Amino acid sequence: MSLREILQRHVDDGTLPGAVAIVDTGGTREVVAVGSVDVEGSRPMAEDTLFRFASITKPITAAAVLVLVDDGRLALDDPIGRWLPELAEPKVVRTPSSAPDDVVPAKRPITVFDVLTSQAGWGFPSDFTLPAAQALAGVQRDGREVQSFPEPDVWLARLAEVPLLHQPGESWLYDTCSTIQGLLVARASGQPFPEFLAERIFAPLGMTDTGFVAEPGRATAFYKKTADGLVLADPPDGQWATMPALPLGNGGLAGTAGDWTAFGRMLVRGGAGVLTPEAVRLMTTDHTTAAQREIGALFLEGQGWGMGGSVDITVREPWHVPGRYGWVGGTGTTAYVVPATGAITVLLTQVGEDSPVTPSWMRDFWRAAAA
Repeated sequence: MSLREILQRHVDDGTLPGAVAIVDTGGTREVVAVGSVDVEGSRPMAEDTLFRFASITKPITAAAVLVLVDDGRLALDDPIGRWLPELAEPKVVRTPSSAPDDVVPAKRPITVFDVLTSQAGWGFPSDFTLPAAQALAGVQRDGREVQSFPEPDVWLARLAEVPLLHQPGESWLYDTCSTIQGLLVARASGQPFPEFLAERIFAPLGMTDTGFVAEPGRATAFYKKTADGLVLADPPDGQWATMPALPLGNGGLAGTAGDWTAFGRMLVRGGAGVLTPEAVRLMTTDHTTAAQREIGALFLEGQGWGMGGSVDITVREPWHVPGRYGWVGGTGTTAYVVPATGAITVLLTQVGEDSPVTPSWMRDFWRAAAA
């Protein structure tokens, strides 16, 4: 069954209103657009349709931090408190199950490397019931509701009141470090995060359709899957129609499948003038230990984590390739590159789920793309 037939099947059975996919092997490029931008069928999907990237924003944000490392503005072992003084003296819960007010000092400062690899101590573990994780949830909200976040200084002040779940460097925890990365870029560069991305990543790569605002006339509606079917969670003129107070490095970008493919091509070409080959190697290398991965195992499904994305270290499924790098987004998006082969696979849809477990239709795409 062809990639188009597989995606069309999920449209026909009502799982997805539509989808746009690109599979670029370096020698051939297949682009597939099926279905509609909404359940009403008001406009067919097209290659230039805008989608909420959600967490496939994370690799782009990590690349922005590494641009500053390449520039010499940041060093991996620099304490982040130099630019984010709000986070210079974090407290840590005595044990992961301790109350948020039962804390001890951090044994050392949080570094740029800690933040890039999601090992700072802030973020979500597999166990969402831990008191410190619940306290964090009030600050690190649902990233698909981009307008619900306050301006950067307010958000940082609120995060500083939440204790770390683990000492810096001792755990891998999901999501929050990517938000911190975006704020670190802004402070260290002296530019608003959106402007830095536009100047140093989007313009050089020709990513003309990517940003924190999506033009409603080109954007999809966004739906959540429920027991009663698809429910509208955000219309085209909703959360992404205006610039948010806090441009979220963990998931705030919107763009096209072609734009993310251009970003992926930069990675498989060793940086292509945007990053140094060493920076790309750092991004796409697993930096976790087995003990760190176990804390966030729910999200990783057996894989490791580089900077801004997962790295395949086990071959559990046909689509796993050692060194394959990328991630998935809570709005129904996925994007991966295989540096060793030059392959890039991107799938953008407009259906999100609240479980970190990968939906079957996304697995079908990965299987078809790997064939």
